[in-house]
Amino acid sequence: MEVYRKAYAVAMRAFELSKRFPPEERWALTGQIRRSSRSVCNNLREAWAKRRYEAHFVSKLTDCDGEANETDSSIDFALDCKYITSEEHSELVSLNSEVCRMLGSMIINPAPFLLKP
Repeated sequence: MEVYRKAYAVAMRAFELSKRFPPEERWALTGQIRRSSRSVCNNLREAWAKRRYEAHFVSKLTDCDGEANETDSSIDFALDCKYITSEEHSELVSLNSEVCRMLGSMIINPAPFLLKP
């Protein structure tokens, strides 16, 4: 799935950028941005496994969307704390926004992704 590849790219970019965060952020922002961005991918895999049932599929996609939005907040904190540049922020926000748009489309119209009985 294209949305999975894009979400994975966000998670990997967030991981790379977060390597530069200061040690005092280890259990706070560093861990949070890594967990939330990776959670989008993990929940997408779960959604895919549950695509036999529309309600379960949409529920997991909704979880993905929540995690992607949480990642967006962490990206903003990273910028405001001066851990990333505005260019890096723009890049990551743009990538993450694509993921959110794709998830939104899937939530609104899950039928093309569901398994046929």
